[in-house]
Amino acid sequence: MRDNKRKVREYLRKLDIHKSMSPDGMHQKVLRELADVTTRPLLIIFEQSWQLGEVPENWRKANVTPSFKKGKKEEPGNYKLVTLTLIPGKMTEQLILETISSHLKDKKMIWSSQHGFTQGRSCLTNLVTYDEMTGLVEEGRAVDIVFLDFSKAFDTFFHKILIDKLMENGLHDQTVRSSWRPLTSSVHHGPILGPVLFYIFINDMEDGAECTLSKFADDTKRGGAADTSEGHVAVQRDLDRLEKWADMNLMKFNKEKCRVLHLGRNNPMHQYVLGATQLESSFAEKDLGVLVDTKLNMSHQCALVAKKANGILGCTRRSVASRSREVKLPLYSALVRPHLEYRVQFWAPQCKRDVDILERVQQRATKMIKGLKHVSYEERLRELQPFTLEKRRFRGDLINVHKVQRRQSQALFSVVPSDRTRGNGHKLKHRRFPLNIRKYFFIVRVTEYCNRLPREAVESPSLEILKGHLYLVLGNQL
Repeated sequence: MRDNKRKVREYLRKLDIHKSMSPDGMHQKVLRELADVTTRPLLIIFEQSWQLGEVPENWRKANVTPSFKKGKKEEPGNYKLVTLTLIPGKMTEQLILETISSHLKDKKMIWSSQHGFTQGRSCLTNLVTYDEMTGLVEEGRAVDIVFLDFSKAFDTFFHKILIDKLMENGLHDQTVRSSWRPLTSSVHHGPILGPVLFYIFINDMEDGAECTLSKFADDTKRGGAADTSEGHVAVQRDLDRLEKWADMNLMKFNKEKCRVLHLGRNNPMHQYVLGATQLESSFAEKDLGVLVDTKLNMSHQCALVAKKANGILGCTRRSVASRSREVKLPLYSALVRPHLEYRVQFWAPQCKRDVDILERVQQRATKMIKGLKHVSYEERLRELQPFTLEKRRFRGDLINVHKVQRRQSQALFSVVPSDRTRGNGHKLKHRRFPLNIRKYFFIVRVTEYCNRLPREAVESPSLEILKGHLYLVLGNQL
């Protein structure tokens, strides 16, 4: 009781006053300033709602907004419904979410293959799972990666099956029961509990898997060696198992979007089937927004990113008349640079021409600022005090590896402790391969970087200490 009271008060005090009002017309600033007064009555309502299995009628109201995904805008099926619910309802979901997450973690029911909705996991940790598959390619083997896509996954999974799975995972009957369930399937986008409920629903889909499986929400990829008949058959058995799982759970794969990416020289290009449908082969697939091709070459990704960033930069130039740095720099940082750095740790440019393509976007952006058009790029950077994109990638590499290591969320590196007085005494190592496919891969890059840092930067749990050393390193033009 006391612990929940503290959590509710902290949640109220951390409300973002810059967000829009909830459907009841109550502004977040009011709730934040009245946190000490409203904590107790809200907690009473939360506990009564949980014990009775009912949500207060007023809390069931929500603003539902269609959000365009892709395809033709005139097609209603190309939109997803995003729900804006009341703040007290979100707080109730947050308390339940923490309880469910703690239970699943204590019982070790969370599969390591899920990178979405999981603390310490992200798009980057999902993409880095290519490490195992590229390792096989470096050894001269052929690898097949199957990209799977559910058809309207969040809109079709059945509540009855979900409740059964919640019970199987040991959640208390009082937590999963509800007396108000007019819908039989789907979960709205927006509520806090939606993602974790979907995660629990698909958590058992990899039972008995023989090949590498990686999931981010409903995006699933499965890969394995395919240069032998045993490897090919193992991948096909996994696909048959997934099709059977989908039938049992009343889910459907969008088989038109399921593709196979064949990696490695002399790949036999095996044909796979999902149910009765033969899956098409692809030369390049977008994985969490990153274009991955059969040669694992990131030049096309760099070109696409630069084109999109240049388009947005041109739009800001045409629509914003001011050329002052107070206006242009925030616009560039908020609208343009995120496209140049989205999960760039995975697709970092490998060739000088790709580095230049990305850097020219920032050069163009800094030239738009008043008084700097005819000044060299180096002088513009000294005036504006940002780093080059190449230095920012270096900084981002080390910050991300620091987070991964401290959270121990994924065993990406092997550590070689040393008692030598020189160096940081906390060396990382990676496997050696005869080819150059992995030469610029994230794990290889950061291993070299980290082994050059001083001891206190590597061994300290403080991210701020690491950032301080990075600024010194970047200032020395490493």
